[in-house]
Amino acid sequence: MHAFDVLGDPVRRRILELLADGEQPAGTLGETVRREFGISQPAVSQHLKVLREHGFTTVRADGTRRLYAVDPGPLREIDAWLAGFRRFWTPPLAALATELARGRRERRLREDDTDNERTDP
Repeated sequence: MHAFDVLGDPVRRRILELLADGEQPAGTLGETVRREFGISQPAVSQHLKVLREHGFTTVRADGTRRLYAVDPGPLREIDAWLAGFRRFWTPPLAALATELARGRRERRLREDDTDNERTDP
C-alpha cells in the first residue's frame, strides 16, 4: 500500500492529526474517532493496525494500555515527494504574505492619520 493510499482515508488522517499533539492511548483515540466518525471499536483498531503496519505510527505497551505515537519516517518521504511541487504554491503564498503586510501597513498609516486629525487643533 502506498503512503497516499494509507492517508487517503479520513479516519487514518484524523488519527494522525490527534497524534500530532503527542502520544495517546488507543482507548482515547478510539473514543474520539468513534464519536466523530460513528464507527465501531474494531474498525478503529483496523485503522490503527494499517497505520502501524505501514510505519506511520509506533505503539508501546504501558501496563494494559497501548500508547500510539506518530512515526515521522513516512511523513518525511511524503514531504520529500511533495518538494517537487512546492513551486506551485510557495511563490503565490509569499506574494499573499507581502500583500497582507502591505495592507496592514496601509491600514496602520490611515489610522495614524485619523488619530492625528483628531488631535490637531
